[in-house]
Amino acid sequence: MKTNTPTPITIAKGDGIGPEIMDATLRILEAAGAQLAIEEIEIGEKVYLQGNSAGILPEAWESLRRTKVFLKAPITTPQGGGFKSLNVTTRKVLGLYANIRPCVSYHPFVQTKHPKMDVVIIRENEEDLYAGIEHQQTDEVVQCLKLLSVPGTEKIVRYAFEYAKAYNRKKVTCFTKDNIMKMTDGLFHKTFDRIGEEYPEIEKEHWIVDIGAAKLADTPEKFDVIVMPNLYGDILSDVAAQITGSVGLAGSANIGDGFAMFEAIHGSAPRIAGQNKANPSGLLLGAIQMLVHIGQQDVAEKIQNAWLKTLEEGIHTYDIFKEGTSKQKLGTREFADAVIAHLGQKPQTLEPVSFRKDVAGFNIQLSPKTPAHKELVGVDIFLQHGNRNPDALAGELLKAEGYPLKLSMITNRGTKVWPEGFPETFCTDHWRCRFKNANGHALGYADVLKLQQQIHQAGFDIIKTENLYEFDGVAGFTAAQGQ
Repeated sequence: MKTNTPTPITIAKGDGIGPEIMDATLRILEAAGAQLAIEEIEIGEKVYLQGNSAGILPEAWESLRRTKVFLKAPITTPQGGGFKSLNVTTRKVLGLYANIRPCVSYHPFVQTKHPKMDVVIIRENEEDLYAGIEHQQTDEVVQCLKLLSVPGTEKIVRYAFEYAKAYNRKKVTCFTKDNIMKMTDGLFHKTFDRIGEEYPEIEKEHWIVDIGAAKLADTPEKFDVIVMPNLYGDILSDVAAQITGSVGLAGSANIGDGFAMFEAIHGSAPRIAGQNKANPSGLLLGAIQMLVHIGQQDVAEKIQNAWLKTLEEGIHTYDIFKEGTSKQKLGTREFADAVIAHLGQKPQTLEPVSFRKDVAGFNIQLSPKTPAHKELVGVDIFLQHGNRNPDALAGELLKAEGYPLKLSMITNRGTKVWPEGFPETFCTDHWRCRFKNANGHALGYADVLKLQQQIHQAGFDIIKTENLYEFDGVAGFTAAQGQ
């Protein structure tokens, strides 16, 4: 919907090449007639080094909460511990659950082995291993918790199908590793299958992520929209962008309920900062996604078509310049001038873009849930223990176990080592000891506490516990490898 009222947005020029590409992008937006009321905040390296471990000040959050739209240049996170990723923080604090990265080839004007590639990767943005919950548990073992939730998974899967429907995409593909992570990735796959039934007009398929990634790198034209958990989506969206021709040509949108952030997918490239060399295209394409989001599709079309026309005429920055294909190698400022000069023109070889005027965002509704009947049936107790003989460890634990909880299994790094383990299995000092309800009667947490007390009094070092539950009679835990 076209409007003459400026839309409030927050911008941050970031670090490294950030100020250069942001200035170039804003000049193009202004020349094209974008109606924006801009508030600028400072984030990134300077804020980190002032002692703020998040890289963003409270007043910056106030601007973001006021405008609800954020156009962000790349930032530099200082090396060393104690500094949290601002990208991850922003996405989680503002509930930006969907990351959308269109990956398009611009053959023959940008060199690529995949001239027909046009893939949109939709990545879950808040959960998975990016929860960032890590612990050192023993001298030899650290852990990172992989968390997926039913609402988080449903939101991203439903968003992928709504996106495909709105943009006339024909197929949605899901990548997981649920042959190994049967509960976490299994939840994602099952949710994909369940939600997909509501979109019979859209083709659906699932790939195990490793072979899916190989297929994406080899024949990306076979894919249309791909939806993935956070980590896989982060890695493969960069891979997909690179095989189009350049990561520098990829923009990204981060969408939540009422908030949105737009950015280039590349980093701050400090080695070329201040040299007028950086390609502003990634941030510009992120800004085009922003214009569509705020209802200024006509301006978005004008800018993207002018940008395509500029590429088509062989006017390139150094990163994509190629002798024989390119005609002019321009700096950041001059490339922006060239895009401005082409406003109002459309490409002749590349496909001109046209954005539906009724698509500016999706209102994702979650399905109602009935709580399951939850029953405690056992506990996994994790120990640090230096004796690498699982049979000896089991013998000591059998003396310390507390009725009705009985030792049923010991694993080391997920592999069963007792009972009937193999002597060849290498063991660290980190042991998972599974105790199950031996009498079939209702188990209470007092029984778990009693068991822990007895194990502690026997001299063992308890580093963690995980309660074992059944939900409506279905085990809410996995078996061990080798069990």
